[in-house]
Amino acid sequence: MNNFSLRTLCLRFKWRISATVGMIGIGAGLELLFPLAIGFAIDGLIDGNSFAVWPLAALGLGALVVGTLQRFYDTRIYAGIYRTITPEMVAAEQSKGSDLSIISARVDLLTEFVEFLESTMPEIIQATVNLVGVLILIAFLDLNVFIACVALLSLMLCIFWVTGGRNYLLNARYNDELEKQVNVLGSRSMLHINQHLKRLMGSAIKISDLETINYFVLFLGVIALLVFTPLVVVDSGVLKYGMVFSILMYVLSYVESLVACPIFIQKLIRLHEIAQRISSNNSEQTNGTSG
Repeated sequence: MNNFSLRTLCLRFKWRISATVGMIGIGAGLELLFPLAIGFAIDGLIDGNSFAVWPLAALGLGALVVGTLQRFYDTRIYAGIYRTITPEMVAAEQSKGSDLSIISARVDLLTEFVEFLESTMPEIIQATVNLVGVLILIAFLDLNVFIACVALLSLMLCIFWVTGGRNYLLNARYNDELEKQVNVLGSRSMLHINQHLKRLMGSAIKISDLETINYFVLFLGVIALLVFTPLVVVDSGVLKYGMVFSILMYVLSYVESLVACPIFIQKLIRLHEIAQRISSNNSEQTNGTSG
């Protein structure tokens, strides 16, 4: 396997990954219904219907069972994928005569792919299902809040459209320096080691600073949405306490998922850079051999 990327890994192990994606999607769909079920339960209890909590209990039990099965399955599947692809990458680098420093760094970088699939991909699927589902539900519950939520989503997309290229460049610089680490440490020169660590941490700080600026701008929009929602919901005449509670919970859930998106985008940018780094070098080696 010469092309290491999220796309090729997902295609190669599509049946194993599809099973966990399906369970994640089912779990996310069940969790999406919680605010609505809580709202109905509140209104039912206020009206004297003690059975109104049973749908909420059934929903919670279903989400628990699906989530537990998915986690048991994920751990085993992704451990197997890592055991399969890592020796292939090491063999490819050894056939090129790569330095131990580069091989060691790329083993660590490749680990990020598997960690992404196991830990971050479920979060992305849950956030996507939640964002889309919440927008659909809010559109039926209150159109003005729906428009405000779409505006916040547009703000986030604009932020990363502007800063995505800079983010990629900073990750490339960080990985360039990381690949030199074993050789630098092996030089036993404190001057070279200090210079290496200064460049490495300098890139990490710049990545963090960019993330902080992005979060600052995004949270200005989040604050505006959180202030706007209760004002417009009460003003629109929603009188049932359960429905008001459901709308507010959906907005909070939407904000939680949206705020997590910058982390996901950062990881995707980083993995794209790693994939190009590993695959382009493999491609160059292949071309050089055939020539």
